[in-house]
Amino acid sequence: MLDPFSIAIAVTAVLIVGLSKAGLLGGLGVVGVPLLTLIMAPRDAAGMMLPVLLCMDAVAIWMYRRECDWGLLKIMLPGAAIGTLAGWAMWAVVSDAVVLLMVGVVTLLFVLDAILPLRKKLEGLPPSRPWGVFWGAIAGFTSFISHTGGPPYQIYTLPRRMTPAIYAGTSAFFFAIVNTSKLVPYYFLGQLNTHNLTLSAALAPVGVIGVFIGVYLVRRISAKLFYRIAYWLVFLLAIKLVWDGVAGILAGA
Repeated sequence: MLDPFSIAIAVTAVLIVGLSKAGLLGGLGVVGVPLLTLIMAPRDAAGMMLPVLLCMDAVAIWMYRRECDWGLLKIMLPGAAIGTLAGWAMWAVVSDAVVLLMVGVVTLLFVLDAILPLRKKLEGLPPSRPWGVFWGAIAGFTSFISHTGGPPYQIYTLPRRMTPAIYAGTSAFFFAIVNTSKLVPYYFLGQLNTHNLTLSAALAPVGVIGVFIGVYLVRRISAKLFYRIAYWLVFLLAIKLVWDGVAGILAGA
Protein backbone atom coordinates (compact mmCIF):
# COMPACT_ATOMS: atom_id res chain seq x y z
CA MET A 1 0.00 0.00 0.00
CA LEU A 2 1.51 3.30 -1.08
CA ASP A 3 1.58 6.28 1.28
CA PRO A 4 0.29 9.71 0.12
CA PHE A 5 3.81 10.90 -0.79
CA SER A 6 4.45 7.83 -2.93
CA ILE A 7 1.07 8.19 -4.63
CA ALA A 8 1.81 11.84 -5.42
CA ILE A 9 5.20 10.94 -6.91
CA ALA A 10 3.75 8.11 -8.99
CA VAL A 11 0.87 10.22 -10.33
CA THR A 12 3.20 13.13 -11.15
CA ALA A 13 5.66 10.85 -12.97
CA VAL A 14 2.99 9.18 -15.07
CA LEU A 15 1.22 12.47 -15.87
CA ILE A 16 4.49 13.99 -17.13
CA VAL A 17 5.13 10.95 -19.29
CA GLY A 18 1.59 11.19 -20.67
CA LEU A 19 2.08 14.84 -21.64
CA SER A 20 5.40 13.93 -23.24
CA LYS A 21 3.80 11.06 -25.16
CA ALA A 22 1.53 13.62 -26.80
CA GLY A 23 4.61 15.54 -27.92
CA LEU A 24 4.12 18.44 -25.51
CA LEU A 25 7.15 18.27 -23.22
CA GLY A 26 9.86 17.21 -25.60
CA GLY A 27 12.00 14.52 -23.94
CA LEU A 28 10.90 15.38 -20.43
CA GLY A 29 9.04 12.07 -20.28
CA VAL A 30 12.33 10.34 -19.46
CA VAL A 31 12.08 11.70 -15.92
CA GLY A 32 9.29 9.17 -15.33
CA VAL A 33 11.51 6.30 -14.21
CA PRO A 34 13.99 8.53 -12.31
CA LEU A 35 11.07 10.05 -10.39
CA LEU A 36 9.65 6.63 -9.61
CA THR A 37 13.02 5.52 -8.21
CA LEU A 38 12.23 7.78 -5.27
CA ILE A 39 9.60 5.28 -4.19
CA MET A 40 10.67 1.95 -5.74
CA ALA A 41 13.67 0.08 -7.14
CA PRO A 42 14.77 1.21 -10.63
CA ARG A 43 14.10 -2.18 -12.24
CA ASP A 44 10.63 -2.34 -10.68
CA ALA A 45 9.95 1.20 -11.90
CA ALA A 46 10.86 0.20 -15.45
CA GLY A 47 8.70 -2.92 -15.27
CA MET A 48 5.73 -1.08 -13.83
CA MET A 49 5.94 1.69 -16.43
CA LEU A 50 5.95 -0.55 -19.50
CA PRO A 51 2.20 -1.46 -19.48
CA VAL A 52 1.37 2.17 -18.65
CA LEU A 53 3.48 3.33 -21.59
CA LEU A 54 1.71 0.89 -23.90
CA CYS A 55 -1.69 2.26 -22.85
CA MET A 56 -0.50 5.80 -23.55
CA ASP A 57 1.04 4.68 -26.85
CA ALA A 58 -2.30 3.26 -27.97
CA VAL A 59 -4.08 6.55 -27.26
CA ALA A 60 -1.34 8.64 -28.90
CA ILE A 61 -1.40 6.46 -32.04
CA TRP A 62 -5.16 6.77 -32.33
CA MET A 63 -5.01 10.54 -31.89
CA TYR A 64 -2.18 10.96 -34.42
CA ARG A 65 -3.10 8.06 -36.73
CA ARG A 66 -2.97 10.26 -39.85
CA GLU A 67 0.13 12.24 -38.85
CA CYS A 68 3.36 10.29 -39.15
CA ASP A 69 6.61 10.44 -41.13
CA TRP A 70 6.87 6.80 -42.18
CA GLY A 71 10.15 7.44 -43.99
CA LEU A 72 11.84 8.32 -40.71
CA LEU A 73 10.45 5.22 -39.04
CA LYS A 74 11.77 2.97 -41.80
CA ILE A 75 15.23 4.40 -41.11
CA MET A 76 15.16 4.32 -37.30
CA LEU A 77 13.26 1.15 -36.42
CA PRO A 78 15.88 -1.38 -37.63
CA GLY A 79 18.41 0.33 -35.37
CA ALA A 80 15.90 0.35 -32.51
CA ALA A 81 15.51 -3.42 -32.85
CA ILE A 82 19.28 -3.85 -32.54
CA GLY A 83 19.36 -1.55 -29.52
CA THR A 84 16.52 -3.44 -27.83
CA LEU A 85 18.30 -6.76 -28.22
CA ALA A 86 21.50 -5.20 -26.87
CA GLY A 87 19.62 -3.83 -23.88
CA TRP A 88 18.19 -7.29 -23.15
CA ALA A 89 21.65 -8.87 -23.37
CA MET A 90 23.22 -6.23 -21.09
CA TRP A 91 20.33 -5.86 -18.64
CA ALA A 92 22.27 -7.33 -15.72
CA VAL A 93 25.56 -5.61 -16.63
CA VAL A 94 24.72 -1.95 -17.24
CA SER A 95 23.60 0.03 -14.20
CA ASP A 96 20.82 2.61 -14.29
CA ALA A 97 23.32 5.31 -13.28
CA VAL A 98 25.58 4.59 -16.26
CA VAL A 99 22.62 4.75 -18.65
CA LEU A 100 21.42 8.05 -17.16
CA LEU A 101 24.91 9.56 -17.45
CA MET A 102 25.33 8.36 -21.03
CA VAL A 103 21.97 9.72 -22.12
CA GLY A 104 22.58 12.99 -20.27
CA VAL A 105 25.97 13.66 -21.87
CA VAL A 106 24.76 12.83 -25.36
CA THR A 107 21.68 15.00 -24.89
CA LEU A 108 23.71 17.92 -23.59
CA LEU A 109 26.01 17.72 -26.62
CA PHE A 110 22.93 17.64 -28.83
CA VAL A 111 21.53 20.84 -27.33
CA LEU A 112 24.89 22.62 -27.54
CA ASP A 113 25.21 21.55 -31.15
CA ALA A 114 21.73 22.90 -31.88
CA ILE A 115 22.85 26.48 -31.17
CA LEU A 116 25.85 26.33 -33.53
CA PRO A 117 25.63 27.79 -37.04
CA LEU A 118 26.37 24.38 -38.59
CA ARG A 119 23.12 22.98 -37.20
CA LYS A 120 21.12 25.62 -39.09
CA LYS A 121 22.69 24.39 -42.34
CA LEU A 122 21.77 20.78 -41.53
CA GLU A 123 18.14 21.39 -40.60
CA GLY A 124 15.69 20.34 -43.26
CA LEU A 125 18.15 18.14 -45.17
CA PRO A 126 17.05 14.62 -46.17
CA PRO A 127 17.56 12.27 -43.20
CA SER A 128 20.78 10.23 -43.27
CA ARG A 129 20.06 6.50 -43.10
CA PRO A 130 23.26 5.43 -41.23
CA TRP A 131 22.84 8.28 -38.73
CA GLY A 132 19.19 7.36 -38.23
CA VAL A 133 20.00 3.68 -37.67
CA PHE A 134 22.67 4.67 -35.14
CA TRP A 135 20.40 6.94 -33.10
CA GLY A 136 17.56 4.47 -33.42
CA ALA A 137 19.84 1.84 -31.85
CA ILE A 138 20.80 4.17 -29.00
CA ALA A 139 17.14 5.03 -28.44
CA GLY A 140 16.19 1.34 -28.42
CA PHE A 141 18.96 0.48 -25.95
CA THR A 142 18.26 3.29 -23.47
CA SER A 143 14.53 2.75 -23.81
CA PHE A 144 14.94 -0.90 -22.87
CA ILE A 145 17.12 -0.21 -19.84
CA SER A 146 15.17 2.67 -18.28
CA HIS A 147 12.59 4.03 -20.77
CA THR A 148 14.92 6.94 -21.60
CA GLY A 149 14.84 6.63 -25.39
CA GLY A 150 13.48 10.14 -25.91
CA PRO A 151 16.69 12.19 -26.06
CA PRO A 152 18.56 9.92 -28.55
CA TYR A 153 15.41 9.83 -30.68
CA GLN A 154 15.19 13.63 -30.60
CA ILE A 155 18.80 14.08 -31.67
CA TYR A 156 17.83 12.65 -35.04
CA THR A 157 14.26 13.92 -35.35
CA LEU A 158 14.16 17.46 -33.93
CA PRO A 159 16.47 18.93 -36.64
CA ARG A 160 13.95 17.70 -39.25
CA ARG A 161 11.65 20.54 -38.12
CA MET A 162 8.42 18.62 -38.65
CA THR A 163 5.17 20.25 -37.66
CA PRO A 164 4.34 19.61 -33.97
CA ALA A 165 1.57 17.16 -34.90
CA ILE A 166 3.72 15.17 -37.38
CA TYR A 167 6.56 15.10 -34.87
CA ALA A 168 4.23 13.87 -32.12
CA GLY A 169 2.64 11.26 -34.39
CA THR A 170 5.97 9.91 -35.59
CA SER A 171 7.19 9.71 -31.99
CA ALA A 172 4.00 7.90 -30.95
CA PHE A 173 4.37 5.20 -33.60
CA PHE A 174 8.12 4.80 -33.00
CA PHE A 175 7.84 4.25 -29.26
CA ALA A 176 4.69 2.15 -29.52
CA ILE A 177 6.60 -0.31 -31.69
CA VAL A 178 9.71 -0.18 -29.49
CA ASN A 179 7.72 -0.62 -26.26
CA THR A 180 5.72 -3.53 -27.70
CA SER A 181 8.98 -5.27 -28.61
CA LYS A 182 10.04 -5.07 -24.96
CA LEU A 183 7.11 -7.12 -23.65
CA VAL A 184 8.64 -10.57 -24.19
CA PRO A 185 12.09 -9.68 -22.78
CA TYR A 186 10.52 -7.95 -19.75
CA TYR A 187 8.38 -11.02 -19.10
CA PHE A 188 11.38 -13.35 -19.06
CA LEU A 189 13.30 -10.89 -16.87
CA GLY A 190 10.50 -11.05 -14.29
CA GLN A 191 9.53 -7.38 -14.60
CA LEU A 192 5.86 -8.05 -15.40
CA ASN A 193 5.02 -9.52 -12.00
CA THR A 194 1.69 -9.21 -10.19
CA HIS A 195 2.78 -6.28 -8.00
CA ASN A 196 4.05 -4.21 -10.93
CA LEU A 197 1.01 -5.00 -13.07
CA THR A 198 -1.34 -3.97 -10.24
CA LEU A 199 0.37 -0.59 -9.98
CA SER A 200 0.31 -0.27 -13.76
CA ALA A 201 -3.45 -0.80 -13.86
CA ALA A 202 -3.99 1.85 -11.19
CA LEU A 203 -1.80 4.45 -12.92
CA ALA A 204 -2.72 3.83 -16.56
CA PRO A 205 -5.79 6.16 -16.46
CA VAL A 206 -3.56 9.01 -15.23
CA GLY A 207 -1.23 8.54 -18.19
CA VAL A 208 -4.13 8.41 -20.66
CA ILE A 209 -5.50 11.69 -19.27
CA GLY A 210 -2.05 13.22 -19.70
CA VAL A 211 -1.97 12.16 -23.35
CA PHE A 212 -5.35 13.73 -24.08
CA ILE A 213 -4.33 16.99 -22.42
CA GLY A 214 -1.05 17.02 -24.32
CA VAL A 215 -2.69 16.35 -27.70
CA TYR A 216 -5.17 19.19 -27.11
CA LEU A 217 -2.33 21.62 -26.41
CA VAL A 218 0.01 20.41 -29.20
CA ARG A 219 -2.63 21.11 -31.84
CA ARG A 220 -2.92 24.69 -30.59
CA ILE A 221 0.71 25.71 -30.16
CA SER A 222 2.84 27.36 -32.86
CA ALA A 223 5.73 25.37 -34.35
CA LYS A 224 8.26 28.05 -33.39
CA LEU A 225 7.15 28.10 -29.76
CA PHE A 226 6.92 24.30 -29.73
CA TYR A 227 10.57 23.81 -30.70
CA ARG A 228 11.79 26.62 -28.46
CA ILE A 229 10.12 24.95 -25.48
CA ALA A 230 11.34 21.49 -26.57
CA TYR A 231 15.00 22.53 -26.79
CA TRP A 232 14.94 24.30 -23.42
CA LEU A 233 13.27 21.36 -21.71
CA VAL A 234 15.71 18.92 -23.28
CA PHE A 235 18.61 21.10 -22.05
CA LEU A 236 17.30 21.13 -18.47
CA LEU A 237 16.66 17.42 -18.71
CA ALA A 238 20.24 16.78 -19.87
CA ILE A 239 21.61 18.59 -16.81
CA LYS A 240 19.40 16.51 -14.53
CA LEU A 241 20.35 13.22 -16.20
CA VAL A 242 24.08 13.97 -15.94
CA TRP A 243 23.67 14.92 -12.28
CA ASP A 244 21.65 11.78 -11.48
CA GLY A 245 24.08 9.57 -13.38
CA VAL A 246 27.19 10.93 -11.66
CA ALA A 247 25.49 10.80 -8.25
CA GLY A 248 24.42 7.22 -8.85
CA ILE A 249 27.88 6.11 -9.96
CA LEU A 250 29.53 7.80 -6.96
CA ALA A 251 26.98 6.25 -4.60
CA GLY A 252 27.71 2.81 -5.98
CA ALA A 253 31.49 3.24 -5.90
